[in-house]
Formats: sequence, C-alpha cells, structure tokens
Amino acid sequence: MEDPVPGTAPPSGRHHGRRLPRTLTAVAAAAALLPLFGTAQAAEPPRDAAAIPLQRAFDDAAQRYGVPQSVLLGVSYLESRWDGHQGMPSATGGYGPMHLTDARTALADFPRSAVGDGGDDGRGDDSRPLITPATIEAPDVAALPAALTTLDRAAALTGLPAGALRAEPAANVAGGAALLADLQKSLGEPLSADPADWYAAVARYSGADDRATAGSFADDVFDVMRQGQTRVTDTGRRVTLTALPSLRPAAGQVARVGLRAPNAAGTECPPGLGCEWVPAPYQETGGGDYGNYDIADRPAGQKIDTIVIHDTEGYWDTAMQLVQDPTYLAWHYTVRSADGHVAQHLKTKDVGWHAGNWYTNAKSIGVEHEGFLVDPDAWYTEAMYRSSARLVRYLAAEYHIPLDRQHILGHDNVPGPTASYVPGMHTDPGPYWDWGHYLALLGAPVRATAGSWGGIVTIDPDYETNQPVYTGCITAGDTCAAHGSTAVRLYTAPSEDAPLVKDVGMHGATGAGTTGVNDMGSRASTGQQFAVAERQGDWTAVWYLGQKAWFHNPRTDPTAVDAVGLVVTPKKGLDSVPVYGRAYPEASAFPAGVPVQALSPMPYTVPAGQRYVVGGAERGEYYYSVTFDTASHQVVRGRQLYYEIQLGARVEYVRAEDVTLLPSALGAPR
Repeated sequence: MEDPVPGTAPPSGRHHGRRLPRTLTAVAAAAALLPLFGTAQAAEPPRDAAAIPLQRAFDDAAQRYGVPQSVLLGVSYLESRWDGHQGMPSATGGYGPMHLTDARTALADFPRSAVGDGGDDGRGDDSRPLITPATIEAPDVAALPAALTTLDRAAALTGLPAGALRAEPAANVAGGAALLADLQKSLGEPLSADPADWYAAVARYSGADDRATAGSFADDVFDVMRQGQTRVTDTGRRVTLTALPSLRPAAGQVARVGLRAPNAAGTECPPGLGCEWVPAPYQETGGGDYGNYDIADRPAGQKIDTIVIHDTEGYWDTAMQLVQDPTYLAWHYTVRSADGHVAQHLKTKDVGWHAGNWYTNAKSIGVEHEGFLVDPDAWYTEAMYRSSARLVRYLAAEYHIPLDRQHILGHDNVPGPTASYVPGMHTDPGPYWDWGHYLALLGAPVRATAGSWGGIVTIDPDYETNQPVYTGCITAGDTCAAHGSTAVRLYTAPSEDAPLVKDVGMHGATGAGTTGVNDMGSRASTGQQFAVAERQGDWTAVWYLGQKAWFHNPRTDPTAVDAVGLVVTPKKGLDSVPVYGRAYPEASAFPAGVPVQALSPMPYTVPAGQRYVVGGAERGEYYYSVTFDTASHQVVRGRQLYYEIQLGARVEYVRAEDVTLLPSALGAPR
C-alpha cells in the first residue's frame, strides 16, 4: 500500500502561471507521429477517483482493464516517476502519472515562447556577428498527431471527463491502463496476466513513430520492472514496484512492435537507443559568412573533454527547424521529452556553435533537451532523462570524459569567454533540472568520499524538498511556482536574513545578488564541488567567486556531502591571481597568419588564502576557424598550463604558474 512518509508533504503555494515571451518569435509545437490507437468499448469509470491513494489506484486500474500491475507501474515510472505534478502539463503537453497527452489544452492554457537556446547567443568568436533566429510559425492545433492527443482516447475508453484525467492521479492511471489494454488488443494479443506478453504494447504506448525509440522505451520499462523501484512521489506518498528479476519479453513480442525504421545511418549513438540523423547545414550564407558549425577532426585534431547539457527553450519542432537553418546555430544532439527519441545533427568530430564560448565549443559536444528553463511545471519525462543519460554515458566512454560536474556542464556552467560576455551568458537548463537523478542515471551518483577532514563538499540537496524561492519566471520580481530544485542559495553570513553573495561579473561594481531564476551568481548546484572555508553549526561556508559563501547544511538533513580532492590557492607572496574564461595559448605560440587571441582576465580573482577545486589540467589551445574553406583551419597549441576550477556556478581557468596545487585535506578547516 501507499504509506505516508513522515515529515513529507505535497509542495505548497504552486500557481499555474507561465512565463511571458522573451521575444516576438512565435511558439512551435512538438509533433511525433504515432499510429492511431485501435477501438475499444468504454469501461465503467472508477468511483471517487480523486480520493483513491495512488498505489491502490494502480491496483484498481490493473484489475479493471486487465493490465498487469507491474506493467502499469513500470510504464508510469518511465513517464513520470509516478509524480502527478499537480495536474500541470509536461514539456510536451502530457498530464499525470501516465503522461496522457492533451497538447491542445496545454498550448491554449499555457502558451510558451519558443526562441531556441542560443538564439541571441554569439558563436563565441568575435570575428562573427551575433545570430538571431527566424520567426517560427505557430502550430496548427487542429492537426496535432495522435501522439499528442492520447488523453482524448483515454476519455473515450474510460468515460472519464478530460478534466479529471488531467488533474486527478487515480483517474489518470485508469486512463493509462485503458490505453495499454486497447493497444494490446489492437496488436491481436490477449490481456495476459504475464508482464512478458506486454512488451509490444508498452513500446507503442511511448508514442514514438519509429521502432528503435519505441523499443528503447520498452527496454527501459522492462528494466525498471526487473530491478523494482520505490520512491516518494510529489504528494509525499510512497509507491512501490516489486522487482521481477527474471522478466524478459515473451517470444515474438519484439517483432510485434512494428513501426518504421529510423534514419540512423551515420549516427553516433549507443546500441538500442532510438537515434536518427537530422543534419545541420554547412553552407555559405552570403557576405563571407557561413553556417552553422565548423568542420574539424576531433579527437585527432583536438581533445573532446566536455559535454554541455542544454534545454531547447522551445518545442521539438522548433529545435528541428532552427538546427536546419543555415543562418542559425548548431549543436550535436537533441533529446525529445515525450519518448526520449534522439536526433543527431553534427558528427562529434565537428565543432558546433552552442555554448557561447568558442574555447568550450571547440572541446565539447552539445546536447539539447526539449524544455523550458523558467517553466518549472513543464516537466521532463523519465524517458528523456534516461535516453540522455544513456547517450552521455556512451559519449563519455568514447572520448574518456569524466562523469563529473566539471566535465558534464550545464550551459549555465559555461564561463563567459570575456568579461563583457558574462551578463549575457545562458542559464539553461537552470535550477529545475534534476542533476542528482541525472548523475545517478549516468552511473556517477553523488556520494561522500571523505569525512569533515576532506576539505571539500559536494552539493547534494534533496531535489523534491529543496525549494528555494526564485523570481522572474513570468514577470520580473514575481515569485515563481514553488518547486523542487537542484541548487542551494549562498549568503554572505550564516543566516537566511543575510545578503546574498556578490557576482561583480553579472551585476557590476555592486555585485548585489538576486533570487532571479536566471541569476547564477549566488547559488551552487548538485554535484558541484567547493573548498570548505568554515563551519558553524548547521551552516557551511565555501570559497566562491572570491568570497566566503554560506549555505544551510543541517546535520539532520544535509544539503552537501564531504569529499576530498585537489585544490589550488595563489602562490605565496601573491595577493590574488587572475582567472580566465578560456585557456588560450601564450602569444608566442600563434603562427603567422593566425591572429593572437588575448588572455583576457575575467572580473573575478582568486584572493590569497582561498582555495578552489580543480577539475583538470590542460595546455592552452585555440581552434582557428573563421572561413568556410577549411584549408585555413588549424589548431594552435601552447605550452601554458591551466587548471580548470569551480570558481562559482561557472567553471573558470587559472594559470598553473600563478597557483599552488595541493591536497584539499591539507590544512582544511573541520
């Protein structure tokens, strides 16, 4: 049964507002074709659906519609991890634990601007102008495919009103069970009590229009059923799926999935992941310019050491239009929220324009995720998180990239290349991306690696219950909907009444921090590591942007765990050392014909006595690529050694000659 969990309660104070458009670009809807569901007779709806506890709702719906409870629980876990999201739609217009889609209602009730991540972002190279996207046409809601209107079918099958299916978890579960039973019948399969007989129906439930993505979804559902799961939902109740370790699809079930084969030729994706090739154009656009990426030869030409996680700030179709626009920007992959489908746009050997920092672009792979930063209720599906994690694990293994937060960066962790860029750097995927869950899916969960002697803490708040106040999701200054968050707030003293720490790069001379959802200057995110400066009771101070920054870290409910590693501090005799947003070679390393790239210091420094966690060491490097003709492209390598450090929310670089490298435990406060 679904048991109350002591000390938990559903999030409160959430409102149904949505952000205002940030540009005049029109909204575009996601659309993935799905074969129409078959027909079935409407069943008697459950009584008093709103009052049924969720665990019992799964049992009741399973019995009513002849679906094994484990199948129903497994599908729901892949869609929502059993959360109801208080009746709010996902990034693709899905509602409730079963992610029943009603895109017409979602678009009408919660219109969202679709501008594309990076639409006002420079390519990170001053030789090229800023890029703005073309206008994107609004969707024709009358022509939405079946994949985005499954709630209508669920209403017809159950006799339940659409409003109840959107807002009431038990009704939503009943609708999902009815759809699964209907799919099983349409495939000519009996309503078997054996979960092994439901693989094809589970695959079709995903809404994918290709068999690879549908199969990937079903594989994940069966994996969940084999392993079992238990978690506390967003209503503060526990739901459990008992493990079935020997479960495998019955003979013939995989072949029953059907659907088209994706255009996977040339893609670089792990086996079993639904992935297709949707190429970005590499072509001249006039006036000596070209788009929308650079031909390269990585890793032979230069190392790939970073993966950047973005959200699209638009729907799937928006992203597909923009990445194929030669006057826009390009990234390597996009992951669809509805079913975890992946599109690849660039070969990983080539350099995308996605991070707003040319140095980062030249050494990274960009992965976009369908969604909206400032829309906390437009939630991501578990299917998307899992597909993304599978892709990133594969890429990290291929290119020997560490699975930590100084190599798996959010776009919001990428440094500005110069001081002037800092205020305009992007802030996606933002504070509502669940880094803790994502790192666990990557196989690199946050864990303590030391006691208090270690000298480092790794940020790790409980996502659901950690709900700092953010403002500006809809209107500047207005409070955002209360929601779980990956970040902790940083103060100048051990008190929530103290001012927030300063960010002079973001806010100028005063540096005054704010609670703005796009203000990165006074928060630290799950998985990021910082050197401990001091401890007082339930508060911990870390070195951050040249200051002592305090966050609430009670021993009974910690928001960070202890760790050990390497840190840097200014060399003896130096009052402070400069930091840089890119690790470029020294001037003498640039050959004739390649303009010297200045070592432009950021508005921050590392003062004497402070320590910052080291993510890695690398020699200065610059990829010269400013013409369509690749004959002039070349990689400039220097002798100057840099350390990448976690200076604040963003990583930065310091010259090895300016600092001393030492173990974090040496002389660390306890």
